[in-house]
Amino acid sequence: MERLPTGIPVLDRELDGGLPAGSVVALTADPASQSELFLNTFAGVRETLYLTTVRSAEAVESGLSESSVETGDPVVEAVDGEDPIEDARGFLPAVPDDGTLIVDSAEPLEDASPLRYRSLLSDLGDRIEETDATAVLHALETGGERSRNRVVTEQVADVVFDLRTVVTGTAIENRLAVPKFRGGAALEEPVKLKLTDTVSVDTSRDIA
Repeated sequence: MERLPTGIPVLDRELDGGLPAGSVVALTADPASQSELFLNTFAGVRETLYLTTVRSAEAVESGLSESSVETGDPVVEAVDGEDPIEDARGFLPAVPDDGTLIVDSAEPLEDASPLRYRSLLSDLGDRIEETDATAVLHALETGGERSRNRVVTEQVADVVFDLRTVVTGTAIENRLAVPKFRGGAALEEPVKLKLTDTVSVDTSRDIA
């Protein structure tokens, strides 16, 4: 099965070369974390369609241009119509072959009825498989509350990246778990990462 690099060396090593072509990925994270670094990095690896559901397209483009990582030249579109589900569905034909689709973030779509949301994810999955692309659904979690369709997101996703950020008195610790990986082996333990202006391995020692 063809693997598509993520652009993050430590992940590509752990995932035996990257993500299987045709995969839908759910990246779950705290909104106050540096999870956008993952999106920016993913955007720089292949031709990318970036759908923004919360920020304006101009704000996303500005953030990408100011990013310290290589972001390539993604096409940014805003999903801001009265019907986000149909708005997002209308952009699916524009997913590039062997490219990347980023949905940032999934919550406004998850607020739809379960039937309509599952229908969108089904069409999205078909398009990603047809184009041998990858899709990343940025699924944020606020205060421990989950969107009503979050379980659907995680069930449909072929791969789940679960970013956990813990702030202690003097340090910020980021660990990425990969508890689900169709087409490959899930990681046995989380990877400790440094998320500053890039994504890299945190080699500092844990102090009990």
